[in-house]
Amino acid sequence: MTLDKTFTVAEARKSLPLVKQIVADILETGKQIKLAASVEEANLEESSIIRELESRLNGFLSELEEIGCYYKDWNFTTGLVDFPAVIDGMNVYLCWKSDEEDILYYHPAEQGFWGRLKIPDSAK
Repeated sequence: MTLDKTFTVAEARKSLPLVKQIVADILETGKQIKLAASVEEANLEESSIIRELESRLNGFLSELEEIGCYYKDWNFTTGLVDFPAVIDGMNVYLCWKSDEEDILYYHPAEQGFWGRLKIPDSAK
């Protein structure tokens, strides 16, 4: 894993209020896309609405990437975001979900969300 930017836990937490707002926008837009797609798949007017929503969604995703973090929830249900970091000399991702108040977990890149571990005190 090559990291362009890494966060300390403090830096990731400092960016969290903005990240929370962007993720709320992503989740809402994802919900709107799903709704528009389920209403009528063959309708050309709906397709243009979906294209507009997808464009908006891409803008939100770009905002997260500009901050240096990555959106990982393509079902648009949990709002999962990874922040590249280094803990104990290892490249990892600090891991946050939209239903969590704070960034409390990380995971090695090769393990993903299911390998989440509590952030050690030494990294706080």
